[in-house]
Amino acid sequence: MQYIPITDDDIKDMLNFLGIIRIDELFDLTIPDEARMYRPLDIPSGISEYELVKELKQLSSQNFSLDDYVSFLGGGAYDHFIPAIVDAIISLPEFYTPYTPYQPEVSQGILQSLFEYQSMVCELTGFDVANASLYDGASAVAEAALLARDITEKSEVLISEAVHPEYRSVLQNYTRGLNTTIKTVPMNNGQTDISALEDMISEDSACVIIQNPNFFGYIENMPGVGSITDRYPALFIASVDPISLGILKKPADYGADVAVGEGQCLGNKANFGGPYLGLFACRKEYIRRVPGRLISATNDTKGRTGYVLTLQAREQHIRRERATSNITTSEVLNAIAAAVYLSYLGPEGITEVAHQCLQKANYAYERLNKINYLKPFSNVHFFKEFTLRSRVPIKEINKALISENIIGGLNIGRLYPQYPNTVLFCVTEKRTKEEIDRLVQAMEMLDGYDL
Repeated sequence: MQYIPITDDDIKDMLNFLGIIRIDELFDLTIPDEARMYRPLDIPSGISEYELVKELKQLSSQNFSLDDYVSFLGGGAYDHFIPAIVDAIISLPEFYTPYTPYQPEVSQGILQSLFEYQSMVCELTGFDVANASLYDGASAVAEAALLARDITEKSEVLISEAVHPEYRSVLQNYTRGLNTTIKTVPMNNGQTDISALEDMISEDSACVIIQNPNFFGYIENMPGVGSITDRYPALFIASVDPISLGILKKPADYGADVAVGEGQCLGNKANFGGPYLGLFACRKEYIRRVPGRLISATNDTKGRTGYVLTLQAREQHIRRERATSNITTSEVLNAIAAAVYLSYLGPEGITEVAHQCLQKANYAYERLNKINYLKPFSNVHFFKEFTLRSRVPIKEINKALISENIIGGLNIGRLYPQYPNTVLFCVTEKRTKEEIDRLVQAMEMLDGYDL
């Protein structure tokens, strides 16, 4: 397939073939008159490259850049440090330009890098199988629920109230029309209510979905959930922060059957809503139900190692009714970035990043907790995010912080109206003691806020 624009001669040849003189004649023949617009588009005339770059820079300068502001914002997209080697490697044209590697014989480099990505996701989660990525953490949760439905042949999905609300919304959209009942397990004191889960789970349940650390930042009782799901024919799906696995138990070790998560924190930048990276790993017995693509290593006739697309049970490749998923494009470049990040840091590096997140978040929590108008949402252990209730409106807090070049926490009330004046702070390894102290100092100045 050529990607060269057509020339005037090409257009002339096509018009001659069609037996017409002008392109407008083709439109007259094919587009109803009432659907035609007989005036020029109301858009400005073209500008030079220099003018375009200048205008775009002016527009981008209106955003709050992570290069100019100190961020304590989390809730799904995170400001972690990205080593220079990540951009250096994924910027190579071999990685930066290819699409899905459909041709194994010419795509060995891409296939090998994705195989290594899968291997590292398996190592992080403790599972035998990982795919070559999905769109994002939300689609990974929804695909895991579909896998559970297929395996158990049950239609009831239990998901914690403490799972990211946008993940739950995507799950609702994904399962619309699939005769699936989604039940929300309530939260108690910042954690999934285990007693309520005991009451709600039944022989009709296909899966239980828990996020750890949950959306409010708190560590869930994952072994407790695992002991409950073990007594039922229901799969335990853990949505995890991959960085947290540097110090927390692997999902496979506490009884989970599937691990999913958002991989943006693994060497990918916090962009305007994406592209992000959906992690997906599971037990070996579910391999033929895994959505997306799996890359495997093999040997050719001369004994040399080669890499191939092994399983892709999608509607493009098998009968539609037998497809495990309709998901198509994987996040190849983001997955390669994650592989570079993980291989550069290694197990000790991930553990160090996780420890720094934990320690700095705890320092920030202890300092903020002393401010009069703030109090803890829960006393449960957290990882890199924590939630606080406030007497001062969150909008006013964040407005004051922005004036100090600080991006404040996430207003929880926007997503959970039942928790007004509640804020979620995130502290990654990038934040220094001085930056945290600046945050606290700026918030202390609101102590006399007139309610």
